[in-house]
Amino acid sequence: MMTTETSGDVRLTGISKTYGSFTAVHPLDLTVPQGSFFALLGASGCGKTTTLRMIAGLEEPSSGTVYLGDQEVTHLPPYKRPVNTVFQSYALFPHLDIFENVAFGLRRRGIKSVKKQVEEMLDLVQLGEQARKKPHQLSGGQQQRVAVARALINHPKVLLLDEPLGALDLKLRRQMQLELKRIQTEVGITFVHVTHDQEEAMTMADTVAVMNAGRVEQLGSPADLYENPQTTFVANFLGTSNLIEAEVDAKSGAEIVLKAGGGRLVLPEARCSAPTATGGKVLVGVRPEKISLVHADEADAIPDGRNRVTGRIAQSSFIGVSTQYVIDSPVCPEFEVYVQNIDRDSRLAPGAEVVLHWNPEHTFGLDAAQDIDAGVETAEEEAA
Repeated sequence: MMTTETSGDVRLTGISKTYGSFTAVHPLDLTVPQGSFFALLGASGCGKTTTLRMIAGLEEPSSGTVYLGDQEVTHLPPYKRPVNTVFQSYALFPHLDIFENVAFGLRRRGIKSVKKQVEEMLDLVQLGEQARKKPHQLSGGQQQRVAVARALINHPKVLLLDEPLGALDLKLRRQMQLELKRIQTEVGITFVHVTHDQEEAMTMADTVAVMNAGRVEQLGSPADLYENPQTTFVANFLGTSNLIEAEVDAKSGAEIVLKAGGGRLVLPEARCSAPTATGGKVLVGVRPEKISLVHADEADAIPDGRNRVTGRIAQSSFIGVSTQYVIDSPVCPEFEVYVQNIDRDSRLAPGAEVVLHWNPEHTFGLDAAQDIDAGVETAEEEAA
């Protein structure tokens, strides 16, 4: 159903936050469309939670304005904004049962007949059977769903979620990601979700803003950010990228021919966000799962037109669905390749000479003036 409804849009214009000489959020323009699931993704200290708190009214912006729909709310206190926030610490009332926890917001507004609304909300989060239990009798995931139900029963225009799944173990977190996405789709309310977990953002959000050092590095759909990173930070922070230092040799139609490690690579010009003057430097990127790996003896069987790189297997790790190889190559000291475990070649063991090859269409180009390792340590820290 198409709608021009914008009452649930979140619009930030020139919003910033400084604490003394420290800038937590640099001036930022951002629009979160009505009814979307939007994620602010980044490492600790990147400004994502501060941005969320400025939308909630829990932080006063140093500059800029916050709009919810057509209403400017920059200086309104939190309780006067049509938003509700769900935190990592569910903050449920321990002495009230689940029904009364969810009913709390309605009762506080003086609404007498709450039964139907509360029951509908508990059904939405699939906790109708648990209505008369106390919070401590529920699992972490169930408590989180109570917190979501309690926030949604007030019909906010926007639900803000601050690391809502951070306290859950991995398996439960994955279940809850799908659960939250289902709830958001069902109620159609704008969700703005802060997380440091790349997989969580990719699983749940329609649009992701990757934040780094108080700025939005890149904004887009999960698939677009993953397939077309515009900076080394995004390429390294979202998944794993092999980045190769290369030199522009020539242009051929819509393709750029590059020299790297004594060989040549082809890059579609449309997938390059760097200057492409002949002789200039470019960082060539390719994701580990896009690459095929063959023993050097099989090199003649590789089809023409593929990008190819030679190397020697330094390490291999069997992960179940795939085997992850680290290749020592002239173009890149630790080239990572993920191969699905369909037909395993026993010759592909540490020490073996190999050829890596991939479709040039899966190659992306980045500005070589950037730090090639930006985002690597950050992603590792956040995963630890």
